[in-house]
Amino acid sequence: MRVSLAPARRQSSFAGDAPALLAPGGARVILGSVSNLDDIVNPISPSPATLFGPRGAALASADGPLFVCDSGHHRLLIWNRTPDRDGTPADLLIGQPDFESEGRNAKRTPGPATLNVPTGIAVSGTVLAVADAWNHRVLIWHRLPTYSNQPADVVLGQRDFESVFANRGAAAAANTLNWCYGVTIADGVLWVADTGNRRVLKWNRIPTESGTPADLVLGEIDFVTRDGNAGRAVADVGMTWPHSVAVLDGRLLVADAGNNRVMVWNEMPETNCAPCSLVLGQKNFGAIDHNTGFYYPTSATLNMPYSIARVRDRLAIADTANSRIVAHDVADLGMFAAARYLAGQATFSDKGDNRWRAPQRDSLCWPYGIAASGPTMVIADSGNNRVLLWDLPP
Repeated sequence: MRVSLAPARRQSSFAGDAPALLAPGGARVILGSVSNLDDIVNPISPSPATLFGPRGAALASADGPLFVCDSGHHRLLIWNRTPDRDGTPADLLIGQPDFESEGRNAKRTPGPATLNVPTGIAVSGTVLAVADAWNHRVLIWHRLPTYSNQPADVVLGQRDFESVFANRGAAAAANTLNWCYGVTIADGVLWVADTGNRRVLKWNRIPTESGTPADLVLGEIDFVTRDGNAGRAVADVGMTWPHSVAVLDGRLLVADAGNNRVMVWNEMPETNCAPCSLVLGQKNFGAIDHNTGFYYPTSATLNMPYSIARVRDRLAIADTANSRIVAHDVADLGMFAAARYLAGQATFSDKGDNRWRAPQRDSLCWPYGIAASGPTMVIADSGNNRVLLWDLPP
């Protein structure tokens, strides 16, 4: 069964042209998948074990807890321990009154425990941050939730937990957000991909008060401007649809999905609108076409990369519209560098959703969010309505 309208392509006759990023045989554990392929086209009813278009997932440690943004059901699911079998039901939830309910903000007034298309998620120590994208805010728990619908401690982007207007109903500012899809915590610093404002915001420390303004902005010349590509031709400064942020060995990286590239700062930027050092996915700073203008990808091209993450000593990229994950060794990072590792496709020139077949344990369909902890990579395989726990090779 095909799940894409794109033209099918003959499968390669060999196993692949790249070292495998993840263990052969596919995911060790699959969460949320349907057992009957006929059910793929039917609405997915919420339950402790189902997912609908999950966009983000993260492990607090190799042993858990596991957090999943069940975006289509407008809730956050929590497994207290890392699941060890397919279909394990979640232990806790945030965003709905029970596991069988759904609806934006639980079909009631927004509050500190409601969600509207939660997308990005980050865990660091005891701190949990969730990019509550369609409420135009980031929710922060200073202690990891231990019971269902535990209220968040802090909200960013809004003045209070009940407000949900983009940019607070006014112009962009240092304390507003607009379709924020990504959130990252690294070395005590909070980064937010403020996607609708075409910028990335930095808080020098985890905020303890709601509405705290950001300390630095990238992608725009100041906090009040929100033009695509900083209002100029595509270059080393502006962004279009930034979706994810990662930190790797002193480098800052941003998945600039709308420009089909990953921006890399070789040193941490310290000034607003600082230019990046290089890009992955494009031959130069002025290029924007997906797969550099071709339908099929290569080891150096990208097509709407929605998520990036550190995986051991590598940079992993969810190359979402190519339905694959590619990865680079740190030493290989350079302008238009070719990826070295691959998951989800047989070769770097393949891009079919689930390799033009029904979902398999080692296939992907629009992987939206990725993260890693210890020996395990967590993949929000959004197009397949599932989350994969897929081990790294020894």
